[in-house]
Amino acid sequence: MLAAERKYQIAAYVKQHRVASVAELAQQFNVHEATIRRDLEAMVQTGQVKRTHGGVTIDQWTHSEPSFSERALRELDQKVRIGRAAAELVEDGDHILIDSGTTTLHMAKYLVHRSNITVVTNDMNIAGELREAPGIKVIVTGGELYPSSYMLNGMFTDQVLDSLHVHKAFIGIPVIHPKYGLMHPEAKLVPAKQAMLRAAGRIIVLADDTKIGKISLHTVAPVDALHTLVTGTEAGEAEVKPFRDSGLEVIQV
Repeated sequence: MLAAERKYQIAAYVKQHRVASVAELAQQFNVHEATIRRDLEAMVQTGQVKRTHGGVTIDQWTHSEPSFSERALRELDQKVRIGRAAAELVEDGDHILIDSGTTTLHMAKYLVHRSNITVVTNDMNIAGELREAPGIKVIVTGGELYPSSYMLNGMFTDQVLDSLHVHKAFIGIPVIHPKYGLMHPEAKLVPAKQAMLRAAGRIIVLADDTKIGKISLHTVAPVDALHTLVTGTEAGEAEVKPFRDSGLEVIQV
């Protein structure tokens, strides 16, 4: 088994069991404890797990987002599935908002052959993906460009979003919690997301299973302000049931 695949399976195992020792993981994956320690050290550095005495646990807190390039490689297969499913929720004639993000970028790739759609986005990558789609009108919000991710944000972005009304908004988020709702570690990115929520008739959140149940510093919106969550089948029933119980539609792919 390749190291990357083993780390993915370690993360899934720890998420399921909440805590795991080095010896337990070595036995589970049939490798030497030194190999597990190297894997865990790398996973601690990227924030996937948190060290405990003799092992690791899942860190419920999201203190910051990894770089765009790092996020683009994480949970790639799941993000592709989520993006495809989200694109299927778009109907011809829709005016939609697509938030900046790695998962929402995959959604845009599944829209290029659609027609009679208006897309508003604060992401230059998404706008570039749709630039030659003959049936799609693309509106870019403007704002301050974040060179590492091609996201647009700030006062001008917020002003444009506050002037719009769309059928659906597709929101990318680093944290969604069944009690605390959408959350974000960066205060400066919260206003644009809140403006997107105000502009849309239907709020659709795109989040892979690693975002579910986490907690972060700033609240973006409560769960009852949302309509749909699109996530992967990697999310267990115990993780998605509280959202369904609160009335949120959950689509797993």
